[in-house]
Amino acid sequence: MLRTEICQYVLSRGAVRVGILDIGATVSFVEMPDRNGRVKNIVAGFRHAEEYWQNDHYFGCIVGRYANRIGKGRLMLDGHTVQLSVNNDGNHLHGGFEGLHRKRWRLQSRIESDDESGVVLEYTSPDGEEGYPGNLRIQVGYMLDAAGRFHMQYTAVSDAATPVNLTNHSYFNLSGFERPVIDDHLLRIFASRYTEKNGSNLPSGQLLPVSGTAMDFTALRRIGDRFGQLPQDGGYDHNYVLDGSLAGTMGVAAELYDPGSGRQLRILTDQPGIQVYTANWWDGSVVGAQGVPYLKHGAVALETQAFPDSPNQSSFPDTILRPGEVYRSTTVVEMNTK
Repeated sequence: MLRTEICQYVLSRGAVRVGILDIGATVSFVEMPDRNGRVKNIVAGFRHAEEYWQNDHYFGCIVGRYANRIGKGRLMLDGHTVQLSVNNDGNHLHGGFEGLHRKRWRLQSRIESDDESGVVLEYTSPDGEEGYPGNLRIQVGYMLDAAGRFHMQYTAVSDAATPVNLTNHSYFNLSGFERPVIDDHLLRIFASRYTEKNGSNLPSGQLLPVSGTAMDFTALRRIGDRFGQLPQDGGYDHNYVLDGSLAGTMGVAAELYDPGSGRQLRILTDQPGIQVYTANWWDGSVVGAQGVPYLKHGAVALETQAFPDSPNQSSFPDTILRPGEVYRSTTVVEMNTK
């Protein structure tokens, strides 16, 4: 691909600013004030735009066509075996080697009004890309409204049946990385169950209760309190089954709060799951946009999504998009201080 100059679009409402890059439809920065009015960038990202062409950590980008994992990159679709690329311990992860995070997205429209600032970006994934069937036309709309709500709206259509599961992979550190880890952040997840997984990070098909386990964030809890109970992952890398969300209606998925800065996020979605990932493999080798090394547990990703490996789990919500259908998904991030 010809790597010409990367475009960045800036959305602004009040003291909140959001940067969007056309490479990967990436959220490159989110600036918001703390309780004292000090503005910081609260998401992980690179110092230089050119670094997003690689982006092995998926900072801020759209991942897919299928976010999360598909076991062995293989699924049965209408009686035929579909083999996707295998790029993560024998599985297909986040769309493969050259997924949506490494594509240049086209500006479809820009919106500026008294009420909102936004962009709509578009990419068409050709038939056979990373093994996926069908030509998939995707649009992602990013909107920032006057109340400090950041809207992410996804649509997609295909000319052949294909699995689709899109999400944004932003990592949050509400201190603006003034504190290098998020152990002290308080997290609440509106989920009483999670998808059990095996040693290959694939779901078993069982939905287990969080009660009495390290998975329980049904009330605000300090994220770092139970890292030691998760030796296999070194922290959280789990998909939660959101309560009451299987009907596809909008509901609260998670709340994240930093007591030090007073910054707070509230995430709403119409998706059935949310993947919580606490940057368990960051090692300080990346110096990020804030000018500091990104350390283990330096941020948390809250990825609204369908369940992992759904095409191979008949009991999970269907993720196959068929011709004539429209894939739609919405996530809203509310930003506040207290």
